[in-house]
Amino acid sequence: MVTVLQSVVRTERLLGLWRGVSPSFVRTIPGVGIYFSTFYSLKQHFFQDRDPRALEAVVLGAGARAVAGVVMLPVTVIKTRFECGRYRYSSVLGALRCVCRTEGPAALFSGLVATLLRDVPFSGLYVMFYSQSKASLPTEVSASPCAPVANFSCAVLAGVLVSLITQPADVVKTHVQVCPELRTPAAVTLVFKEHGLQGFFRGAVPRALRRTMMAAMAWTVYEQLMAQFGLKA
Repeated sequence: MVTVLQSVVRTERLLGLWRGVSPSFVRTIPGVGIYFSTFYSLKQHFFQDRDPRALEAVVLGAGARAVAGVVMLPVTVIKTRFECGRYRYSSVLGALRCVCRTEGPAALFSGLVATLLRDVPFSGLYVMFYSQSKASLPTEVSASPCAPVANFSCAVLAGVLVSLITQPADVVKTHVQVCPELRTPAAVTLVFKEHGLQGFFRGAVPRALRRTMMAAMAWTVYEQLMAQFGLKA
């Protein structure tokens, strides 16, 4: 990770670390909104009178992520291409037009299987680990002013565990979206041939840092906003 960081700064200066920030905004902001609104709707519909148990939390998180993942996949594809450096797009809309014109609209959904294999288990397991670790907190901590810090800590722990579990699917997803001619089984074979089993864990540290902090901040803000609005998170 440090080697790549130095290479990016040396060749593209510091701003190179923010390449793809526009599609990232376009994907993340609506994606988080779709995810949490779906999550809240499902929870209110099926678990209005009680908290979901461990396996129920997995299904709840997985269902919300599946909806958000499919809706936001075209922007995810563009974001991945922006970041890989192989494509020279001028804007998000320009990239969408270019892909539709040269590769067809189906290319915007490349890596759908790999994305769902990564994101659906990630979210399901994340909600389970997060809810279970939160439930294990003493009541005096959950009801104290330190509750946001405690929630954030539970979210960080859940994020690290789940990022490592789902890392192989993330590597395959990235290969498929950068090279649309690859299919998921072919991408798995390619990664194994080139790098062996350890190839499925390349980039695990930066991804764990990114996903963990993003998810922890999102869930902490979500919990606080729901409390401010008087709604049960």
